[in-house]
Amino acid sequence: MTLDQAKEKLAAYEKTTFAYEHAMGILYYDGSTAAPRGSAGIRASTLGELARLQYNLTTAPETVEMLETLRAADGLDSITARKVSELWRNYDQTRRIPVDLFVGHQTLCSESEAVWTEAKPANDYAAFAPYLQKIFDSTRAIAACIDPDRDPYNVMLDQYERGLDTDTCDAFFSALRTRLVPLIEEVCAHADRVDDSPLCRHFPIAVQREFSDYLMDVMGIDKNHCIIGETEHPFTANFSRHDVRITTHYYADRLASSLYSVVHEGGHALYELNTAEELVGSALGTGVSMAIHESQSRFYENIIGRSQAFCALIFPWLREHFAPTLDDVDAEQFWRMVNRSTPSCIRTEADELTYALHIMVRYELERKLLAGDLTAADLPEAWRQAYHDYLGIEVPDDRSGVLQDSHWAGGMVGYFPSYAIGSAYGAQFLREMEKTVDVDAAVRFGTLAPINAWFAERIWRHGCMIDPGELFASVCGKFDPMVYTDYLEKKFRGVYGI
Repeated sequence: MTLDQAKEKLAAYEKTTFAYEHAMGILYYDGSTAAPRGSAGIRASTLGELARLQYNLTTAPETVEMLETLRAADGLDSITARKVSELWRNYDQTRRIPVDLFVGHQTLCSESEAVWTEAKPANDYAAFAPYLQKIFDSTRAIAACIDPDRDPYNVMLDQYERGLDTDTCDAFFSALRTRLVPLIEEVCAHADRVDDSPLCRHFPIAVQREFSDYLMDVMGIDKNHCIIGETEHPFTANFSRHDVRITTHYYADRLASSLYSVVHEGGHALYELNTAEELVGSALGTGVSMAIHESQSRFYENIIGRSQAFCALIFPWLREHFAPTLDDVDAEQFWRMVNRSTPSCIRTEADELTYALHIMVRYELERKLLAGDLTAADLPEAWRQAYHDYLGIEVPDDRSGVLQDSHWAGGMVGYFPSYAIGSAYGAQFLREMEKTVDVDAAVRFGTLAPINAWFAERIWRHGCMIDPGELFASVCGKFDPMVYTDYLEKKFRGVYGI
């Protein structure tokens, strides 16, 4: 195969691969938002067959020949060279997994998510447990195929954050635990200083939907290429910079829940909507890793969204459109309410200070599940014990416990640490950003444009062109978890006046 032929085949390969991924993504989004409940079986079968076609294309002899030709070539431009490197990595990993295991795992994940969607509102862990066990068994088998000489959990961590391993996670969580546990205890001792009960009054869902549209405008999200849907567990589906879907879940008596899920998923959307146009439709046209991705969502959700400036910006809209529900609340009280810190059961609604403890629980439990040291049948009790030990609370039921997250149902084992690491990345991004951007003034003025532009230049436009560790270092230098703990300490001492 000549070099010119290889380049032509690369373009055709990318087009077909993107079509498969786009179709599979649309099916997933539809299944999580609008599809009838009885459609889960046929959708799982379709996704399985699309996965088979994708596998066959990735491992086809002509694909391998094309990649080998390009790998041996001199003088490739930087984008093509990076594409070849990423596609070869994907091929080398995929070829190690037997096709039946690869396809079976995709089908299992689709079936599992459908069962979880029914089991969570019904508080029926017994219905979901067999699927969860199969998910971890299948994941363990896949990890063994990819690299039989590594800890399977390290193999899975690498799928979401390249280069991350348990040694790094252990050191990171240990550093957080040392600083945060005493601070959490101190804040809890002053819990009566913040009352967030006004946020649990009645907020009509129809008006909350209007509020979500307003939030998207405030964040600068392009509605021509991004829409919002409703689902059990909020997520972002990113197909390309031209098609991004965010979701939320509305509760009439929990205003902050949807507010911050929209801002969180909006952070993901901004990243995807601002990757470079020349990367669209390729393996490079998406966020580089989940910790970098979560750094964006958690940055907008917490550092911006729960800042005093942002609360002052959006509060007039809330007070006007939900009148008279918040007539006895002012903007500063609202800011304190959305930053109230107290141990709780639900990760997605956890305050910024206790959030990392929720991730530690999941990190430890999924390691045990993948190692075979814990079974799905024993998980609810282990979950309750961990929440008692880490957060000092009792978990009332499985819906508020082991059933609350969709990640394991969808096969995303090894994802959770990215949330905590991403949160810590966000604090360092803020420190760097403040050297050239008056963040507080921009938000108070009513535009996030300077903030978005800063991220677009340094993070978003690069897509997958640069490995995550290198990308972070290029912006912030060495990763330092203490920047995050310093940020949390300053913020929550201010919220509680301690």
